[in-house]
Amino acid sequence: MKKFEERLDRLEEISSRIQESNIPLEDSLALFEEGIKLARGLQKDLEKIQGKIEILVNQPSAPEDKPELDLFGDLGE
Repeated sequence: MKKFEERLDRLEEISSRIQESNIPLEDSLALFEEGIKLARGLQKDLEKIQGKIEILVNQPSAPEDKPELDLFGDLGE
């Protein structure tokens, strides 16, 4: 599997190509399909990263501490 940055670069390249006025419709559709697949994969990766960050942020600093599960729960109070 390609690195996140490589897939993001490819998605940006696809976006630029699709915006060209001289690209055939069939090519545009193929690029669009590839872009959708890349975007969905990148979104899944970001969700995994976000989950890992939340776990790290909420890790107890001492064994007797319990993790706080709601990071911003006290902002509305």
